[in-house]
Amino acid sequence: MESRGIQDMFDFRRFPKDGLLLLLVLLYAPVGVCLMLLRIFIGVHVFLVSCALPESFIRRFLVRIMCLVLGMHVRQKDPLSRDKNTKLYICNHVTEFDHNLLNLLTPCSTPQTGGSTGFVCWARGFMEMHSAPGQTALADTLQRYCSTDGTPALLLFPEEDTTNGRAGLLKFSSWPFSLTDRIQPVALRVTRPLLALSTPDSSWLMELLWTFFVPCTVYHVSWLPPVLRQEGESVQEFASRIQELLARELGVAATQVTKSDKAEHIKRNRHRPPQTSTGVGPGSIARGFMAQNLGTEEPRIIRMAQQVKDVLPHVPLNVIARDLVKTNCVDTTITNLLELSEDSALEASVAGASSFGSSLNSSPFSYEPTAKPVAKSFGKSPTDRHMSLQERKDALYNYARSRYIEKYGLDKEDAH
Repeated sequence: MESRGIQDMFDFRRFPKDGLLLLLVLLYAPVGVCLMLLRIFIGVHVFLVSCALPESFIRRFLVRIMCLVLGMHVRQKDPLSRDKNTKLYICNHVTEFDHNLLNLLTPCSTPQTGGSTGFVCWARGFMEMHSAPGQTALADTLQRYCSTDGTPALLLFPEEDTTNGRAGLLKFSSWPFSLTDRIQPVALRVTRPLLALSTPDSSWLMELLWTFFVPCTVYHVSWLPPVLRQEGESVQEFASRIQELLARELGVAATQVTKSDKAEHIKRNRHRPPQTSTGVGPGSIARGFMAQNLGTEEPRIIRMAQQVKDVLPHVPLNVIARDLVKTNCVDTTITNLLELSEDSALEASVAGASSFGSSLNSSPFSYEPTAKPVAKSFGKSPTDRHMSLQERKDALYNYARSRYIEKYGLDKEDAH
């Protein structure tokens, strides 16, 4: 998946971009703060009740009702589809509290595979593992857990990280599918008004406070039919098949983007240079010029326009794009734009030698002298002036071409 596709899988902004929705958030903020403070007080009591009562249907029912007051509502589609004999549930991951809400529907245990241990791990509803470090040791421990009679089913999230649930699923890790040959997929959709469900840099505690701030967060659970591992099917093939099933149910893409890819994408976004005051990057600017002036958003033209812009940063993108539509070649467009620049310089030279010299000296290009030095003074005859301009144009062209080759290489198809 391209960078744009990865971007669509995560929310990097907590607040909406739409001006009207942002205004609604500002108007709602005083109410949200009061609601958050009240829910923090109620949440402490919910936690104490859940700790005091033993695991039972009554406990799950009471906690589920109290969670409604906290703004966390869980709905399930066709509860009879849940298979009580299944020892492993596989679910997509949307928020930090998915396992808590699913545990209100049926007893299930989710191991803590990273992060806090001890009291915090227990308080968040995770099952703390005491196996040796490493994925293999964890898989062996959980495999023994699944084969033990009387234990609650396991609930695992093979994506190993959250997405916004709207664009695609992260690639499923294969180790959860080695625990047992029979699993039940669980499709989870989460909706919330006004604000994003989560942001990459936010902690679970901050996400809990935002959950208390908004009016409600609704978890929609769908139990898919149990799936058996086929004979001769590898663990990774089994994982990919379940990923495809969940993706079809959710109406999103089953991507090959991993947890590590997400971390790298977040790191790149964090270190991205500041954008212009309009809030759009070079690619968006190019797309806007193409859409308005040329009536096209053809990706190839946009990509080539940005390549020319990298070499000739002083040339407007709409000028670059219009020439690319005619030439369909980066190299030819660079030559044409340099020709246009030199023609303008020639007109200036006719008006006056001093003006001509200052305009060339202030050129955005800086290049090394060529073997044949260019004229240092304004030529006395038309032939001399023409040769001086030609030499300057050759120097500019050679510099631009070397800069393009250094950045994109000679084997770029767009340069031919």
